[in-house]
Amino acid sequence: MRIFLAGATGVIGSRLLPLLVGAGHEVAGLTRSPSKAAAVRATGATAVVHDVYDADGLATAVLDFAPDLVMHQLTDLPDDVARLATAGEANSRIRTEGTANLLAAAAAAGAKRFLAQSIAWTPPAGRGDAVATHESAVLAAGGVVLRYGRFHGPGTVTRSDKWR
Repeated sequence: MRIFLAGATGVIGSRLLPLLVGAGHEVAGLTRSPSKAAAVRATGATAVVHDVYDADGLATAVLDFAPDLVMHQLTDLPDDVARLATAGEANSRIRTEGTANLLAAAAAAGAKRFLAQSIAWTPPAGRGDAVATHESAVLAAGGVVLRYGRFHGPGTVTRSDKWR
């Protein structure tokens, strides 16, 4: 299967990428950071350096790869838990504008499947509309929403030892 993985260098994407390639899938890994493209290529995937907010360029990138599945693992969260409270607006933008751009690109490319991450808890005040918009858009397009819980461990904003 040909998979376009948006968010390939994030906490989830960086773990999914080698698993997908290892399972024999042809994967294009989207990252907005040119410095992270080598890490994508090191897994055997095709690196796509692009900004999800450039709708036309994103559509061209997805169309060029011609995926069967577009997998949305994008977030815009800080590495420092102390900055989480101020990061909501950027993450809401990923959920609304970023999701809309990915859905449009997937449709233009004729992708048969779309999978997007979401959250399994009630977000802080003022963030629920973005989550609802995100999930509704994915479901309206015939996609699947996977609601994740909270992550603990290396590369996450929380450490597992805080919860013991």
